Amino acid sequence: MGRRFRLTVAYDGSGFHGFAEHEGVRTVMGDLRAAMERVLQVPMPLVGAGRTDAGVHAWGQVVSGDVPDGMDDAGLADLERRLNKMLGPEIAVRDGAFTADPEFSARFSATYRHYRYLVHNAPVHHPLLARTAWHIRQPLALWAMNLACDPIIGEHDFSTFCRRPKPVEGQQPVSLVRRIISAEWFEVPSQVPGDLPGLLRFEIRATAFCHQMVRSLVGTMVDVGLGRLHAGEMRGMLLRRDRAAAGQVAPPHGLMLWEVGYSDADGGPSR
Repeated sequence: MGRRFRLTVAYDGSGFHGFAEHEGVRTVMGDLRAAMERVLQVPMPLVGAGRTDAGVHAWGQVVSGDVPDGMDDAGLADLERRLNKMLGPEIAVRDGAFTADPEFSARFSATYRHYRYLVHNAPVHHPLLARTAWHIRQPLALWAMNLACDPIIGEHDFSTFCRRPKPVEGQQPVSLVRRIISAEWFEVPSQVPGDLPGLLRFEIRATAFCHQMVRSLVGTMVDVGLGRLHAGEMRGMLLRRDRAAAGQVAPPHGLMLWEVGYSDADGGPSR
């Protein structure tokens, strides 16, 4: 029996085939686990809060697991330092702590997940945003995109905006009902005149998300901003529960897992 810990992990997902481990391809969890096992010289099963897709980034991913008995806070801090030396610059362990709850799970103890999506809305692309923002040349109506957020707040069946899991023989279909806590578009203010004009940010928080849900919502709302769809159509799309009713799917590189929330007893959010 080891000591249960949680790590807050950030990564640039550009060079990975997603977060979760898959045999034969490079993943964030695979690199992290291999580095921990190299340092600790013991098998390290790990649990992540969210399974981000290939190309998706994170600032507040949370990972939990057990380290051998006897490791103290100083030992955990040394582990973080060594991991960052091995995994940088693509992966960073931002902080780590032992948890008082031996049953804590980065995935199952989470109370919410919070994602951000960046859109660069300008006539000319910005090379420094190429890996982290979706460039759209045509002007977007931000007010219309925010109107499109209203119908998705609350608990709904998001079949229209999710990639449905493959059915398993003998099992009931997986529920795609999710509860959205908040969703809103913002214009990111420039710190310096002419700094990053046209940068838009979508913030969405939910108890959980299904596969491609955020990217499908973003792509559909961008279609609203471009005038291809009307904000008033969002509710009808939800009710149809038909993937074909949604708009385009936004590319993965603009998406970031920003924060995962936990109860105060588990240490609060992963800021």
